[in-house]
Amino acid sequence: MFPAPPPSVPSASDLSRAEIVAGLVSLLGADKVSTDEHELRDASVDRFRKYTSVHGIFTGPIPAAIVTPGSTEEVSKVLAFAHEHRVNVVPRTGRTATEGGLETLVADTVVLDGSTMDAVMKIDPVNMMVTAQCGVPLQRLEDLLREQGLTTGHSPQSKPLAQMGGLVATRSIGQFSTLYGGIEDMVVGLEAVFPDGTVTRIKNVPRRAAGPDIRHVVIGNEGALCVITEVTVKLFKFQPEHNRYFGFLVDEFGDAVERLRTLITDGYRPSVCRVYSPEDANQHFSHFSQDKNVVVLVAEGPDGIARATAEAIEKTFAGTEAVDPKLIVEWLDNLNWGQDKIDAEKRAMLETRHLGYTTEVSVDWSQVTPLYEAVIGRIRAEFPRAADLTMLGAHSSHSYQTGTNLYFVYDYRISCEPEEEITEYHIPLNAIIVEESLRLGGSMVHHHGIGKYRTPWTREEHGSAYHLLQVLKRGFDPHGIMNAGTIFPVEP
Repeated sequence: MFPAPPPSVPSASDLSRAEIVAGLVSLLGADKVSTDEHELRDASVDRFRKYTSVHGIFTGPIPAAIVTPGSTEEVSKVLAFAHEHRVNVVPRTGRTATEGGLETLVADTVVLDGSTMDAVMKIDPVNMMVTAQCGVPLQRLEDLLREQGLTTGHSPQSKPLAQMGGLVATRSIGQFSTLYGGIEDMVVGLEAVFPDGTVTRIKNVPRRAAGPDIRHVVIGNEGALCVITEVTVKLFKFQPEHNRYFGFLVDEFGDAVERLRTLITDGYRPSVCRVYSPEDANQHFSHFSQDKNVVVLVAEGPDGIARATAEAIEKTFAGTEAVDPKLIVEWLDNLNWGQDKIDAEKRAMLETRHLGYTTEVSVDWSQVTPLYEAVIGRIRAEFPRAADLTMLGAHSSHSYQTGTNLYFVYDYRISCEPEEEITEYHIPLNAIIVEESLRLGGSMVHHHGIGKYRTPWTREEHGSAYHLLQVLKRGFDPHGIMNAGTIFPVEP
């Protein structure tokens, strides 16, 4: 049996919907409280339900209001009000979530939109840090930094739309992560507001041993514990003139992964470090993939480091067929998704009844190929609508000393009513991938966050350590007002 969609929950508030709206207006003013019907419907889902939403189908509770606070003080007022009256709050910034984390499960929810808090507070090129409010778009920040020869090193596919608060709240990762790390490796300090209105600032220091690293109470909380209002991240020198680009064709997936493992465990850190299975490669590199596994690598950094990394790449992949580097540059230049691609995808879904999704997990090196084979085999054998699949593949895109991620990609034709798509296709496929990853000792989610569709496995993911999460939730959010159903399963 595959899990059902998360259930809708009645409001626990002592206020009516109209009273919640009136209370918010009295706190922030009418110009910062939206009750527009179209905006509220759109705010009730994220891209996990992109197919139903493009058909105008919204089956969950519609929020009572969307609020756009302009300061940390106003965020604090909203949360204190919600805490006092037990109003569910779903925080958001760039709205690029893909796992249901922005869905509203509770009636009369308030969506707290931090996108208008968009000031770059300070760029510090001496101490190599930048401080920005939660609503600062990553693309705008990067453009500003690159004018000064600097970069955050963070470049997720959602870069044209993503904003800083959401990136930190979901433990985002970027395409250059094997060199620069995930967002958790970049955050120096931050400011957050907890449900009772308490404002917390974690100071910016290079490192400290003053107890547990409390940044990680906030990083990755997905709006289930607090609202991130400001972040400080590391900076790096931007040196694209030293970049070297590589592509290789490899016959066997396991061989490609093993060569990647060798490169990483030998101590080299290419910024881009990817292996695509033949099926996945054909949709990205059809002009040269030849139904083979495609490896993509970029050597980056100071000239000496980039040159040494390039030499190691060439040595490690000796004996395979090399790809023209210009083709890799062209692919990278068109990898990110902006609003134009999202709009095009919406049109295509309506015209063709066809779409694609992804599920990303992580696993130790020794289990990469077994996981890949187990997932592909099980989907083809067990998924009731396997005949509707038009593509099923995977790629590794973020590697570490101890292992890598696998990003499973699945496209399908939809042969059911639009409202049934999520239960007939997306949830079962997602479930198989999660179950196999956990069975082989991996993590059920690498960088998209748990959202509301992987919560059935949160306890299994953490095992005995789930107790730590429960204590955090009960301690910081005793009334359960923060993004109900995200990370933490909805309790009866």
